[in-house]
Amino acid sequence: MIDTFIWLGAAAVLAITEMMTYNLVTIWFALGAVAAFLLSLFSVPVWIQVTAFVFVSAILLIFTKPLVKRKLDAKKIPTNADRVIGAEAVVTQEIDPLNGSGLVKVFGQVWSAKSEDETEIAVGEKVTVKQIQGVKLVVSK
Repeated sequence: MIDTFIWLGAAAVLAITEMMTYNLVTIWFALGAVAAFLLSLFSVPVWIQVTAFVFVSAILLIFTKPLVKRKLDAKKIPTNADRVIGAEAVVTQEIDPLNGSGLVKVFGQVWSAKSEDETEIAVGEKVTVKQIQGVKLVVSK
């Protein structure tokens, strides 16, 4: 009978943890704990409950997490700013990692920039945009 309360408590703790973290990991273990809880209601031996917990958790984790992850990732919407990644830009103000300063011009727009390898880049040099970090472009020679 004590195992029934342990599984119920485990399911609740794991579900609450998932709500607080939203990592899509503990929810599968919470469902495994629910399966073990249901078995404990019928006085199934504890070793079978533990086996069911591990099996159900693993099956759900392996087969449903990628599906849910793909569904959640589909909501990412690219912006116009993404088009500058991979583009060539011209340094209009020296990129100085020590002072955190630097500007580049790409597609007629001026952006704050920093060098990918933390080196200084002089005015007039051509660089390639590697990524966007916040409002700054990360560039390399």
